[in-house]
Amino acid sequence: MPQRSYFDWNATTPLRPEATAAFAEAIAVVGNPSSVHAEGRAARRLVERAREQVAELVGARPADVIFTGSGTEANMLALTPAIETAKEKRPRDKLLMSAIEHSSVRAGGRFPRDAIEDVPVDVDGRVNLAALAGAVSKATRPLVSLMLANNETGVVQPVPEAAAIVKAADGFLHVDAVQAAGRVHCNMGTLGADLLTLSAHKIGGPKGIGALVRGREDLHFTDPLIRGGGQERGMRAGTENVAGIAAFGVAAETARRQLADEAAHMRGLRDFLEVELTAISPRAVIFGAAAERLPNTTLFALPGVKAETAVIALDLDGVAVSSGAACSSGKVQPSHVLAAMGVSPALLRGAVRLSLGWTTTKADVERFLSAWRKLAGALSKAAGIAA
Repeated sequence: MPQRSYFDWNATTPLRPEATAAFAEAIAVVGNPSSVHAEGRAARRLVERAREQVAELVGARPADVIFTGSGTEANMLALTPAIETAKEKRPRDKLLMSAIEHSSVRAGGRFPRDAIEDVPVDVDGRVNLAALAGAVSKATRPLVSLMLANNETGVVQPVPEAAAIVKAADGFLHVDAVQAAGRVHCNMGTLGADLLTLSAHKIGGPKGIGALVRGREDLHFTDPLIRGGGQERGMRAGTENVAGIAAFGVAAETARRQLADEAAHMRGLRDFLEVELTAISPRAVIFGAAAERLPNTTLFALPGVKAETAVIALDLDGVAVSSGAACSSGKVQPSHVLAAMGVSPALLRGAVRLSLGWTTTKADVERFLSAWRKLAGALSKAAGIAA
């Protein structure tokens, strides 16, 4: 097979070797972690060790990690009116979210549609804190959902500042950290998060396993998403995916230990990519470039070039990129994120995302630049415009 370069790490990452080894070891363990015999206890030890590793990644207590089947499921579990604490027994009456949230949050969880409200963002894709404060002040018992970093632009949100606003109004804050974990620090105490979502396959773990982490031990769901045998402290029933959980834990530990080095590596390559990209195509627009971003993400558009054309052409040239979020069954659709940022329809239809990872090399970046130079030149010549 011809050599290829993969630039879709925000969609999914390859398994880290450490996670692959942990998965292979755990899948051979026969016991059900709810069984009390030796085999069951062996499986339970794997689950609880992983709980510790995931908790350490985000500065939480192991007891506050709830394993789920995905990040989407964790979001669905979190976004419910049925949240209570020892002091607050009444359900949440309002769900507030930024206009750039992932589709699994945009769906609103288990809130009725008339209880959901969007909060706008600025031209750089950062949530408008004044608008958030205004919306929170009008709600009696709000739940606010704000991603730590956007999956399309990579723009990092002012979560600690938003948390202060939410806490002042006696609200709860849910943070979707799926895209940020392993790329920037995600300490729940620093963020001020009451709930935080993670997904294994974004940090080098397997697909099909995620987690919802509580920031306070007295927070409970009175209406769990999945009822049954009482696993995960009654908040997510069903026999645990032991092998997936074990691999998730090892991926979390590896990501935590290597975060600084990996982030520096990705940032250096991303910055080189953007400098060379704009040299090839001076008219290219890099979205969110003025804001703090994840170190691995570039979302750009060249006027006159359609995203689907670019994605297909680059794929044929051995370079895997995307047109944005990988949550539309392979469809290339205009980005709601860019629309919320006020990007013109003509430009947002051309948005191409490159996301890098820990194994990305300079040779990979140069392969993309070579393919892009050829593509932009051909399309520009055909359209009679400058690249």
